[in-house]
Amino acid sequence: MEKATFAAGCFWGVEEAFDNLSGVQSTRVGYTGGSVPDPTYKNVCSGDTGHAEVVEIVFDPKETSYDILLNIFWKIHDPTTLNRQGPDVGTQYRSAIFIHSPKQEKEAQASLAKMASNFDKPIVTQILPAAPFYEAEEYHQKYSKKNQ
Repeated sequence: MEKATFAAGCFWGVEEAFDNLSGVQSTRVGYTGGSVPDPTYKNVCSGDTGHAEVVEIVFDPKETSYDILLNIFWKIHDPTTLNRQGPDVGTQYRSAIFIHSPKQEKEAQASLAKMASNFDKPIVTQILPAAPFYEAEEYHQKYSKKNQ
């Protein structure tokens, strides 16, 4: 199994986009990329912690590739808007790929370069080393499924 971690706006919709994909063993939403240990949703929403709302994906690379996950990532959000997705504004809603290996970094960089020609504006997506992941509160997990 491998992990992939993506920030693409509000984590509810991001989780939903990956949750039922063949080869995805599990998803969970949380926070990463900030400076405060064990942040809460309220802390992260303040914009003061530096964390992004993310989905952590555990996947079987024999069933789905990291490249497939990257393609979904690019399709589900606008990577040209800095610290914003739709009505959600703040650094916690930034576009970022948190890489877990040199192979993921290489694939993420190649994917970003390939996607650049698909947009009229520059892509602002960050590609960063995976940082400590803090699981979000239970009521955020599988939020879209719970609230259909």
